[in-house]
Amino acid sequence: MSNVHIFDHPLIQHKLAIIRRKETGVKEFREIVGEIAMLMCYDATRDLNTVEVEIETPVGKATVRELSGKKLAVVPILRAGLGMVDGMLALIPSAKVGHVGLYRDPETLEPVDYYCKLPPDIEERDVFIVDPMLATGGSASAAIGFLKQRGVKNLKLMCIIAAPEGVKRVTEDHPDVEVFCAALDKQLNDHGYIVPGLGDAGDRIFGTK
Repeated sequence: MSNVHIFDHPLIQHKLAIIRRKETGVKEFREIVGEIAMLMCYDATRDLNTVEVEIETPVGKATVRELSGKKLAVVPILRAGLGMVDGMLALIPSAKVGHVGLYRDPETLEPVDYYCKLPPDIEERDVFIVDPMLATGGSASAAIGFLKQRGVKNLKLMCIIAAPEGVKRVTEDHPDVEVFCAALDKQLNDHGYIVPGLGDAGDRIFGTK
């Protein structure tokens, strides 16, 4: 799958090993999720356009490359996706932030958005949807669909750990969307958790049960 990117950078893999450990506490877990998001953002933004500009250094003129001014946005899927936002903004501080909240309808079992707050010019922006876990892929696929309905044309999905089932769902539903993850795990268990995974990312980020 050419639009699925799995990071094998040693720093990312080392930090991933720490947050997988069940004894890792909330503070450390939260900090490292942000650090992994920042490292992933570095590579996921590799295709941003730049332009040449002439500047004055303390000792002379230089031709340098700067970002061409393309508008970016980060959209976390609530609530666990919030843990990745600060890491993303550390590298792209001018990006706007939207939020999408989803729940599963108990009758249809389809995701329904209960909250969606986006920058007013979201259709003009390149958007990174972030969520630490890509399990069944239902929520991620729905979030991508909601953003497309609102005019977004350029989307990337960033997660820390993915299951094959989730990757399959997203790539089949949205073959135009690139997926970035730090690890592709074995499978889902009967409760929909990624195995071996790291447990419930939202609970571990916010210290809830």
